Amino acid sequence: MSEVPGENGGKKGLLDRALGLFTEVKAGEGGDALLLALNVFLLLAAYYILKAVREALVLSQLGAEMKAYLSAGQVLLFLLIVPAYGAFASKVNRIRLVTWVTLFFISNIGIFWILGASGARVGMAFFLWVGIFNVLVIAQFWAFANDIYDEAQGKRLFPIVGVGASIGAVAGSGIARRLFSVFGSYRLMVLAGILLLVCILISHWVNRRSGRKEGGVQARVADQPLGKEGGFQLILQQRYLLLIAILLVLLNVVNTTGEYLMGKLLVVRAEDLVAAGALAASEKEAFIGKFFGDFYTWQNLLGMLFQMFLVSRVFKYIGVRGALFILPCLALGSYGLVIALPVLGVVRVAKILENGTDYSIQNTTRHALFLPTSREAKYKAQAAIETFFWRAGDVLSAVMVFVGVRLAFGVSNYAAVNVVLVLLWLVVVAGIFREHKKLTSVKVAAAEA
Repeated sequence: MSEVPGENGGKKGLLDRALGLFTEVKAGEGGDALLLALNVFLLLAAYYILKAVREALVLSQLGAEMKAYLSAGQVLLFLLIVPAYGAFASKVNRIRLVTWVTLFFISNIGIFWILGASGARVGMAFFLWVGIFNVLVIAQFWAFANDIYDEAQGKRLFPIVGVGASIGAVAGSGIARRLFSVFGSYRLMVLAGILLLVCILISHWVNRRSGRKEGGVQARVADQPLGKEGGFQLILQQRYLLLIAILLVLLNVVNTTGEYLMGKLLVVRAEDLVAAGALAASEKEAFIGKFFGDFYTWQNLLGMLFQMFLVSRVFKYIGVRGALFILPCLALGSYGLVIALPVLGVVRVAKILENGTDYSIQNTTRHALFLPTSREAKYKAQAAIETFFWRAGDVLSAVMVFVGVRLAFGVSNYAAVNVVLVLLWLVVVAGIFREHKKLTSVKVAAAEA
């Protein structure tokens, strides 16, 4: 028997039932959820290919300290990019926004490929570009998904969409690890660009399917440009959005500082191997690239397993608000361990566990926080938070590195600062918990009126 009754009065097909392994899926919901999962799968695969290329270029050309300092440049660029993105979003509908922004980034990849093939040192520029690309395009995808689903659907189906992201991250890092030595940095860039072109086609497919299902009024709303309010304006006006912005700053300070520690220890390891004659100087870039490809594979494999079998259960039993506490509690324990054992192996394992949780439970939870907000908040405020405020965390981490280098900080010192920041992070999470509860209560009351 191919169909069974669904809770919404229809019948569940084979796809709906198969996806029910990960979360509750009602009749007819499986198709869109799977397409969105495929879309974000390709986005994350492209990003992790580009991320491995970025790490190899910037660490081999500039070093770990300069990598941390470059984040300040990204924040300054976002002061221009976020208002420009918001202004463009106010003039086009959602599918044109997704299409033209993605095409813009694909054209940039072509420019880097040409420059790199000609022998130009593009490590600094490419690092800045990837930092803009990854947060803006992925934030835009989740804004699109938030616009497709209402709050109840999003809580049930975002875990499935997140599975696509987790598998895509594993695939992208695995491709980078296996093909880096064969393709090199610049051919991998081209591969990522091709994946992004496919993402545009899938977005159009989902948009057409959604338009047919949403009905007259909702479809017309979705086809309209957004209101004139800017992303920064919305954040400053709403305490809930401001707390989410602060959350991302703290989260990224902690995460980026941890990445710096691992990168610093890795560069030292590579230099020791070169000095010992176990590694040729010309192989240093490939050694670093392979390390990160392997690191990303393990962290993303863990994240994929969490996403597939844990996230929907977390949402079901402790809810979106309760899920916010998981990552900071884990980070608190991880950096406490690094204080005691500040070596590459321990930092690597701690970061795999931290990032695996971040890219599954925390990531899905963070995007689900925007389900009860307005369309303007979904696209503009979320874009501002995921770009400017995210990279502001990188800048603060760079400040920590700058000060720490001059104070001769060791790995344990940086880990101790992270512990303090995680405690502040928990305070902010408590505030978001309260504001989210108020916001969802108001929407429920309005729906029942």
